[in-house]
Amino acid sequence: MKKIPFTLTPEYREYVWGGSRLRPNVVPTAEAWIVYEGNRVSSGEYAGRTLAELAETFGADLLGARAVESTGARFPVLVKILDCAQWLSLQVHPNDEQAKQLEGENFFGKTEAWFVLENKPNAKLIAGMNLNVTTEALADALKSGNILDIVKSIEVKTGDTLLMNPGTIHALGPGLLIYEIQQTSDITYRAYDWGRPQTETRKLHTDKALAVSNPNAVAEILPAPQINDGDAKTLAQCEYFKLQKISVEEKSATLNTGGDSFHALTLIEGQSQVRAGDEAFILNQFETLVIPAICGEYQITPLKKSRLLLASV
Repeated sequence: MKKIPFTLTPEYREYVWGGSRLRPNVVPTAEAWIVYEGNRVSSGEYAGRTLAELAETFGADLLGARAVESTGARFPVLVKILDCAQWLSLQVHPNDEQAKQLEGENFFGKTEAWFVLENKPNAKLIAGMNLNVTTEALADALKSGNILDIVKSIEVKTGDTLLMNPGTIHALGPGLLIYEIQQTSDITYRAYDWGRPQTETRKLHTDKALAVSNPNAVAEILPAPQINDGDAKTLAQCEYFKLQKISVEEKSATLNTGGDSFHALTLIEGQSQVRAGDEAFILNQFETLVIPAICGEYQITPLKKSRLLLASV
């Protein structure tokens, strides 16, 4: 594989809870899938091919040694931007073992992390249960429709990060624009959907939700690191992915994939130039560039005061 970064064409999902910030001309648009195995490359000689095809063809050159060790030739993460105009369903995700048991051998669990891009005043989310909720109480609350009486609500603001482990019942609330990184899985078990009617494509999964839920699992806002100009700092990290934030105001930042992992750069504020070898790319807000693991060193130079998020494994 050539040591050349490339851009991807986002895919959009038009769920009932979506808003107007991702595609003002298509409302509701709930999610932009900006880095996942089904995305097609939109620049360079690989244009038109999917990330899955490139991962199968180039293996560690694209993915990096750590990713190949974890998920083989599968692209290991899914990155989304979510525009929450209404409450999302109260939902829960399985771990790897549960995913295989409930869905099949080729499925992965879903650990995820959220970074709050924008918030309206008093925006909240749900991240687990109140203290001392038993498995029996959780089951009774789900079956009776009283689940909101025992969940933990958190007020969040722009710049907050949360790591959501499998088994944690959760929901994003109205007024949030969220960057989400997760395992290469989109298994979601809906436990409660705010009285919305069930449809063929939007069902409740009460039995599976109970099977994977951990009433003791909660998520907290992670401490925000101090990031100096030209630096990158880790926001969240687990065995499946790493999420970093980069600040470039006047100074450039130099990073290196080291052959260990791809880097997926998403610009969240400002405008920057990314240079790898003889190739240079301009990134504007919410645009993403994939740096193959084989690339090695590259530079990010601010054209305007910029903040970026970096997804890797």
